[in-house]
Amino acid sequence: MEARELLQELCGSLRAVLARVREGEPGEGREPFEPPRFWDALGQAFKETSQEATKLSLAFSRPPLPSAENCRKLSEDVQNAILAVATVYYWLPKGQGTTLRKMVRDATTEVLEGMIQLTETILISPLGSSSQEQLISTGGVWEACEQVSSLPRDNQAAVVSALSAFLGVVKDAVEEMENALVEEQDPYSDIIEDEELGFRGNRDTYWSEADRKLLGSCMGLMKASKACLKKVLSVVKAYGKADSPEQIAQLDDLADIANEISPSIDELALSMYPPMNHLAVRLNAAKLASVLKKVLEITKTSHVCPPSEEGWVQFLTGAVDHNMDKIKNFTQATGRIMRRVFLGGNFTAAWQNLPRKSLFAVAEDVILLGLLG
Repeated sequence: MEARELLQELCGSLRAVLARVREGEPGEGREPFEPPRFWDALGQAFKETSQEATKLSLAFSRPPLPSAENCRKLSEDVQNAILAVATVYYWLPKGQGTTLRKMVRDATTEVLEGMIQLTETILISPLGSSSQEQLISTGGVWEACEQVSSLPRDNQAAVVSALSAFLGVVKDAVEEMENALVEEQDPYSDIIEDEELGFRGNRDTYWSEADRKLLGSCMGLMKASKACLKKVLSVVKAYGKADSPEQIAQLDDLADIANEISPSIDELALSMYPPMNHLAVRLNAAKLASVLKKVLEITKTSHVCPPSEEGWVQFLTGAVDHNMDKIKNFTQATGRIMRRVFLGGNFTAAWQNLPRKSLFAVAEDVILLGLLG
């Protein structure tokens, strides 16, 4: 069998292992889980995979090509190293925490994907010649294998890592919207001016005075999201434990619900850009407020929140309600006007009283009335 056929077989085997890791679930195992043994074995498996990637890459970087026997040996060594990585991953039981398990699975799949990419790169390159792509792919496997040293060692550390990542994304979203809201700043300033008019004719690219009033409360809700994640991260660092199944499950619940904050902020932020649909903004704000209150509720009832920490939970709950109430009040007038349109009132008078917006946005308002009341 030629070298190319052996590499194609190797690629197929690696893809099969990757599919099993992605779809399969680790079992509880018959023996008690021993963290030191697990992490030592995982580190060794990642190290051996990195070494096998180097050997495979060097073998096909210059002539002469390895013999069929040597190529088969290289392929078997790569498969054995990858199977060792997958096998050790399956040692990690579900009871150690879904957040931790996901991070270990992600690291494992990244190593597998890197090795598949390296093998494919060798296949598409002239055999016996080292390409820039091959060097990059080899480095990618090294980098993926080095991740093992920075993986969290228990579910508390895993949740801290996840919350830190969520907080970073939310901080960026808040900062981006703050920059866009700088007084007199046009969020679409990079759009080319109209050649005939000398300026952009579409006034829907600007925030109205009414829009800006609503935006203030939306920003308050976004800042409450950042404060919420910051405080939750702080108490998980200070009080979080992974010594019992109950503690591990509570940490996973926190990570799962906190993961919904960033997508909810993104939806709200997108609806805040002009032309604004006030009722759509209200709906997205309500979604974010609901997620935040769930985060605060789960935090308050978990082991990470002793009585001394309940004050800020209550304060942030009040801040979420306060900003949501203001958003409802700002959108109330638009809702009443649109209800008249929806119920067959004086269309002309209602239209003249509407805040400036596109016809499409008005149609959306009509649909949203059934949801928001």
